[in-house]
Amino acid sequence: MEGSCSSWRQVFSVLGPVLFLIFVNDLQVGTTSRILKFADDTKLFRTVVNLSDHSMLQNDLDTVCEWTNRWQMKFNVSKCKVMHYGRKNTGVEPSDSMHGEPIEEVCSEKDLGVVFSNDLKVSLQCKDSYSKANRMLGLISRTIRYRHPTILLNLYKSLVRPHLDYCSSVWNPYYIKDIELLE
Repeated sequence: MEGSCSSWRQVFSVLGPVLFLIFVNDLQVGTTSRILKFADDTKLFRTVVNLSDHSMLQNDLDTVCEWTNRWQMKFNVSKCKVMHYGRKNTGVEPSDSMHGEPIEEVCSEKDLGVVFSNDLKVSLQCKDSYSKANRMLGLISRTIRYRHPTILLNLYKSLVRPHLDYCSSVWNPYYIKDIELLE
């Protein structure tokens, strides 16, 4: 009987994510903004150039909140963030809210391991990648006693380089200061 219980757990561990995706599939019904979903992460976005656009965005946020109330699956508003992209976004727009609580406005946010900033510059991502790679180099230098070049090269390629290459096609640095930092 123990073996059958284990196999049922495997079936549910495979079905769980699929059932969740089916469950949240109708989240965007009734919204005019674009919605991106990945696992349990949801992004709602639109171009806002005037108060009318902002009210449409707030209406979409309210629609999503109504969906969460109906399905008893509320968003954690303290983890929700608002970011305005572009130079002309000075924060004069009214604040956005969910479930009556204001949403925190941020200048940068990490999403799937990549730091995005409201000015679309990659300096913060370069600093983050440099910091992670430098910590790995420190770990290698503190723990590895036998320093044969082949072993150090393999450790560099497997522990340090992935931090410098992760999603580099998204955040490829273009300022000399960022390139020199990573070099």
